[in-house]
Amino acid sequence: MNKKTNTEQGYWRLVWRQFRRNRLSVVGLLILGLLTLVAVAAPFLANDVPVYMVKGGKSYWFPNVISYQELEAANFYSTAMRWTPGEGEYALRPPIPFSPRNQMLLDNKRGPSAKHWLGTDDRGRSVAARIVWGSRISLSVGFIAEGISVLVGIFLGALAGYYGGRTDALIMRLIEVVMCFPAFFLILALVALLPPSIFTVMFALGLLGWPGIARLVRGEFLKLRESQFALAAKASGLGDARIIFRHLAPNAMAPVLVSATFGVAGAILTESALSFLGFGVPPPTASWGELLSQSQHLVGSGIWWLVVFPGLAIFATVTAFNLVGEGLRDAMDPRLRQ
Repeated sequence: MNKKTNTEQGYWRLVWRQFRRNRLSVVGLLILGLLTLVAVAAPFLANDVPVYMVKGGKSYWFPNVISYQELEAANFYSTAMRWTPGEGEYALRPPIPFSPRNQMLLDNKRGPSAKHWLGTDDRGRSVAARIVWGSRISLSVGFIAEGISVLVGIFLGALAGYYGGRTDALIMRLIEVVMCFPAFFLILALVALLPPSIFTVMFALGLLGWPGIARLVRGEFLKLRESQFALAAKASGLGDARIIFRHLAPNAMAPVLVSATFGVAGAILTESALSFLGFGVPPPTASWGELLSQSQHLVGSGIWWLVVFPGLAIFATVTAFNLVGEGLRDAMDPRLRQ
């Protein structure tokens, strides 16, 4: 058992060492780390409620994420943006002191400035705040949708590759049926039929993105099921479920990880396209695609920042995932290692 663990650790150390040699992939990984940090820390980066405040002789830590009864009773949260500390009071506000839903009609359609770093939209909402909070939507959709695809693909691909015969034929016919239809139009149909929400988008993307992973897992299982350790596990009397998910599945994960990395980028891009067409995350929830959708009837008026900044966010995220995927592919494939 220890020998196997040391071997696995040695393999992943080799993969990491090879991955680090690809500088573009390392840059992509750093970009993804920064985007993840921005998404997690969104309430501390863009919010109209202070991070720390002294009001009425009391100190409040993180009222932007913790609800205080006395502040709720004073209706503070609905007027936080207009609250100015008086004598003996203090407020430490986030770097972007605006909520993604704050509508400041007097500041609508303003270009980038010291007050609004990335400008405002036609309702006076801060583009910077909406991009920060939109990172949560994009990354959540990408990871959860691809997570659904990976789970379904591993399960069906493992069954097809391990049992073969009729089970393999049935699952392969199902894969071919799903793949023969344009995925984007199927997603549009599902999103149009189901109630509009972020979970609908995740479910639709995940439900239709598994065939490629299932085929990868099936191919790996066809090779692994005849290996010596698989035959030894079967001869020792272990059940099929234990052999499949405990012994074979971990050894078939390398191509799945690479495919999943590209799949997350594809899911983010598809969600942005759905939001651009009006079928994605329903407003007023901030998303990058929804910002681009607003720009359709405003870009002719010279409001270029609604196109440039959300577009750059989508481009940087998708490019970073693709770079990481290419780095993993090169590091895990012995034929491509340097």
